[in-house]
Amino acid sequence: MNSQAAYADGKGSIDVSLTPDEALALTGVEFNGNHKIKTEAQRKIRNAFEKTLDFNSGTR
Repeated sequence: MNSQAAYADGKGSIDVSLTPDEALALTGVEFNGNHKIKTEAQRKIRNAFEKTLDFNSGTR
């Protein structure tokens, strides 16, 4: 994945709404073997990238 495709200067922003538990899971905090929290946070971030960036542009 090349996030530079849409933002040549690398300073664009992407807004993602995470629960506090999801944000903590992304920092490495484990929730008693509940991997769904981290997986859901990663899914939200991936979806936000797909909605914001054009990975099909010819600038890659």
